[in-house]
Amino acid sequence: MATIMPFRAVRPKPEHAAQVAAPPYDVVSLDEARNIAGGNPYCFLRIGRAELELTDGVDPYSTEVYEKGAANLRKFLEDGSLVREDGPIFGVYRQRWGDHEQTGLVALASIDDYDRGIIKKHELTKPVKEMDRVRVIETHESQSGPVLLFFRRTTQFKDWLADVTAMEPDCRFTANDGVEHTVWSLRDDAAIETMVEKFKNLDALYIADGHHRSAAASRVRASRASGTAQPSRQHEEGFLSVIFPHDELQILPYNRVVRDLNGYTPQQFLESVRVGYELQPTTEPGQTPEAGFDLYLEGHWHRAHPKLTPEQRAGMEQHPVNALAVSVLTERILTPLLGITDQRSDSRIDFVGGIHPPTALAAKVDAGEWAVAFWLYPTTVDELMAVADAQDIMPPKSTWFEPKLRDGLFVHMLGDE
Repeated sequence: MATIMPFRAVRPKPEHAAQVAAPPYDVVSLDEARNIAGGNPYCFLRIGRAELELTDGVDPYSTEVYEKGAANLRKFLEDGSLVREDGPIFGVYRQRWGDHEQTGLVALASIDDYDRGIIKKHELTKPVKEMDRVRVIETHESQSGPVLLFFRRTTQFKDWLADVTAMEPDCRFTANDGVEHTVWSLRDDAAIETMVEKFKNLDALYIADGHHRSAAASRVRASRASGTAQPSRQHEEGFLSVIFPHDELQILPYNRVVRDLNGYTPQQFLESVRVGYELQPTTEPGQTPEAGFDLYLEGHWHRAHPKLTPEQRAGMEQHPVNALAVSVLTERILTPLLGITDQRSDSRIDFVGGIHPPTALAAKVDAGEWAVAFWLYPTTVDELMAVADAQDIMPPKSTWFEPKLRDGLFVHMLGDE
């Protein structure tokens, strides 16, 4: 049974929404953050990436940065750029990017559900990133980067938000990246209760993007509970989320570039790849086969179809994580041929989200810093659910969800009554 809660959201005034809303702070560099926020006093990166207002060279994990972000949040509230709702609400958040559209419910997901595994994970977290999120929550007294959750859609939820999205939205704008963002509010108490009851019929929610945010929320709640005999208030038992039906989400590949060929010549490397793959030239990279990849080396693209024995296929069915294209690449190429045993820490490998086209991978190799690039078959939502249901963990950087949820459209203040 999944538990969701309404909350007294802090939100931008409708006329400021387009200026406030910002990409997640951890997907942009400091230079990109400064460029996005430049000339825009309302940009939420001034809260989430507050070092953009400080001197060059400041440690992004320093107390100074967290306190500057907290001060900017207070300033946004004091000058009316951000406004508190009068009472608890749910939000509805739609994103449209080209032909793709996804509509989710903005709510607090239960930290208890996360701790008990009703909210299912598929990634390990990095301690430094998790601690960063903990310090943001504790210093800012808020959660502002929503976790992207999803549920397995049933016929019951076919038109779950139709009544809300038929109304005039609170705000609608198109960001510089071409993604249209539309937001509605659900304030009626009876409608809110109906939505809460609907979610109780779900056996599980799944984390799509936001493992560090949800883990940090759990740590903050546990820390606060250990420091007081008083029970926490209901709104402190949840973390900020946008929850989508599974069949509306879009996963792009998370691609790889490797710095060298581990002692192989280009021809030797291709011959070694052919042991486990059928290779053929291609002039249309990006249309990769299931469990396969497109490989760029010395100015040419090659399409790789994996050779799979019946035993290997049976193993993939038995262990869902083994069926992922990134797992096959790791097992057959990255570890045995290129000597990469820990993708989380090895500086010889880097990751490029599928939002960047194959030409971007080729350009990295052509520039000479990287020797070979791999454009992967994307992980599917069904594969993600199978891995999470099996309580397994995906290899690092297995999914790139697009479009990204914007920070600043909804903020969950821990100190509110």
